[in-house]
Amino acid sequence: MLAGCKNELLRFLKEEPERLEVVVLPDFFLDRIVSLDCDMARFSSMIAEVAYRKGGSIDGISQNDIRGGNAINTASALATLGAEVTPIVCADKLGLQQIKFHLGRYGVDFSHVKIVEKASVTTALELKTKSGTVNVMLRDVGSLAEFGPSSLTDSDYAVIENADYVCVFNWAGTKKFGTKLAEDVFRRAKTKGKGKTYCDTADPAPNIAEIPELMEKVIKSKQLDVLSLNENEAVTYAALLSSEISEQRGRLPLEELAEKAAQVLAQQLSARIDLHTTSFSATFDRKHEVKVPAFKVEALRATGAGDAWNAGNILGDAGGLSHECRLALANAVSACYLSDPSGMHPTRQKLARFIERAL
Repeated sequence: MLAGCKNELLRFLKEEPERLEVVVLPDFFLDRIVSLDCDMARFSSMIAEVAYRKGGSIDGISQNDIRGGNAINTASALATLGAEVTPIVCADKLGLQQIKFHLGRYGVDFSHVKIVEKASVTTALELKTKSGTVNVMLRDVGSLAEFGPSSLTDSDYAVIENADYVCVFNWAGTKKFGTKLAEDVFRRAKTKGKGKTYCDTADPAPNIAEIPELMEKVIKSKQLDVLSLNENEAVTYAALLSSEISEQRGRLPLEELAEKAAQVLAQQLSARIDLHTTSFSATFDRKHEVKVPAFKVEALRATGAGDAWNAGNILGDAGGLSHECRLALANAVSACYLSDPSGMHPTRQKLARFIERAL
């Protein structure tokens, strides 16, 4: 299947890209990645040993400060691939300078960044498990918790109306007004705009009490075109629609259950369901079901893979690629990012070279 996509993908990446305008909301985080070359049990033991001696240091822990937030990470990947991106995100003054440092070379429009008092900060612990590296994110969402429709101006809505894609990420971090934000932004995009609407909520668990409202007002809405999910998110939302999914939690391997969950969602929602997992990605609607294996690379990080995948998925969708080739493109963007020593998102040229070798 993937070999048949090679020529289509290479032609797409090497031709002059058509103009693509994307708006992303609402988050930027100051991210610190703590790479722990051990499993959870060993790390817990290390912490306990230091605490027992009333404090101290653990040396030799690899750490890296990077740009973070689902919206900004996706913006970075899209801009690197040649899209015109407008982030409508909140950040403090230092955060704005960091956004400009990371994205300034790509001509990103920073005029819609909202300056807030309290930064959003994440410390991501990357730990080894039998199934690979996982990340545990310790978050302070800061002023993002207050971000909502009242944070947007007429100028913001004008950009939303003119965009080819309007993307709302990290619903869980916009704790107070996240559902209302997505509802209002998508309504404006579909009633007065021209573009597609795209949502990736991130892990909804921190905002669990509000999930039913999100389901009713956003996920079930006809104003949502694409719902992007990982395994946990697919199962969480499908469990609200199917007792079978709820009952099979813990009984089936997570990826198998997630695939069943995505099928349930596709049959009951108007949005297309795009599922990305560590071993495959898939797309589901009422007429199609396509599954594509992930590329096997040495993953040098766990954080940000889904954001890179979303960027590739949007680019492929905008380019009119077949479902198979769109998913393969998204997988390739994620694989390039995960395996890049510097954690840089790939250019079209680098992506083409990767596909030349991998397919």
